[in-house]
Amino acid sequence: MLKTTPFHPRTAALCQSHAWRRWAGYVVASVYELNHEREYHAIRSSAALFDISPLYKYSVTGVHAARLLDRVATRNVSRASIGQVLYTCFCDNEGKVLDDGTIARLDECAFRMTSAEPNLRWLQDNALGLDVAIEDVSEKIAALALQGPSSRAILQGVVATDLAALKYFGIVATTLAGIAVTISRTGYTGDLGYEIWVDTRDALGLWDRVIEAGAPYGVVPAGMLALDVARIEAGLMLLDVDYVSARKALTSRQTSSPYELDLAWTVSLDKDAFVGRRALAREKSAAPEWRFVGVEVEWDSLEALYLEAGLAPQLPSTAWRTSVPIYAGDEQAGYATSGGWSPLLKKYIALAHLRSEYADIGREIEMEVTVEHQRKRARARVVKKPFFNPERKRA
Repeated sequence: MLKTTPFHPRTAALCQSHAWRRWAGYVVASVYELNHEREYHAIRSSAALFDISPLYKYSVTGVHAARLLDRVATRNVSRASIGQVLYTCFCDNEGKVLDDGTIARLDECAFRMTSAEPNLRWLQDNALGLDVAIEDVSEKIAALALQGPSSRAILQGVVATDLAALKYFGIVATTLAGIAVTISRTGYTGDLGYEIWVDTRDALGLWDRVIEAGAPYGVVPAGMLALDVARIEAGLMLLDVDYVSARKALTSRQTSSPYELDLAWTVSLDKDAFVGRRALAREKSAAPEWRFVGVEVEWDSLEALYLEAGLAPQLPSTAWRTSVPIYAGDEQAGYATSGGWSPLLKKYIALAHLRSEYADIGREIEMEVTVEHQRKRARARVVKKPFFNPERKRA
């Protein structure tokens, strides 16, 4: 049976579309209005509020807490400062990605880990012989993401901490209108934004305070359709869409290493042994077979294909999540995994896996498009990710 998040009494009353989707056993809004356009533009021009409570959340505490997380994560957790959040991969023994998520250092021996997939058993298996306590706090902690250029101004009016001092990927314990919360300067939109973590008992009060504080700024509750467009613009991958977890892969060809996902910067080979280290050390000495890149479709080429059919260009109204072939001459160079029209950039963009020999920035390629039930190829090129990277995100 599907569960509802602690914010459901508020989100259900606002969801005019009645469009819901499943996320980790919960129902969340796909879109609140009849389309996602206003919700998307709120992310980029004011602020949007997302219910991200379905994320899996684990409390890891004890003398060996950092040691356990260093054992399972590719990042160097022991070096993290108190109040720092690390984005990281979690790999199997072959160096293939099981999941990706964050690790927040709340205290010297206290961490909170988030992930897209359930990882309690995996953490427990790797904790053998360590003095550490692991607790699944997914249902004890609710979470909101406030994303957009006005997010800091909105929160600063009700938070007891100076958010201007909170660095990108930092986290702080504070109060919001008298409610105990932790706030991290993180998000999944590639914009200035914050994620607010709260005890589920205070969830509705938190929602009301944030909505009230954001009203003068035009804050808008937003769903997954708007988030999907924003995260593609930000070049952020999604599990089960842009890559397959090594746990679920049916063949080895379906798996990916951090190097193949453009996440080499998350791999700390200078630390002690961790799951997948030997395989990743071997792979570093050789070029990866695949690379995860950004693709920009040339508008003139796309328009010409539709004109041949006597049609104006017909772009998808929402981001798509499917495998789309990409070609270099007569060879299939790889495949796109998600993409769509960027309303802000006015470009047709996609995230793609390309064989390394075709993945250099500026490389001319072709992406398959379907025009009037016929498969065609539109000219495209490999571009640097992220597509959208505003200075305010880190400033």
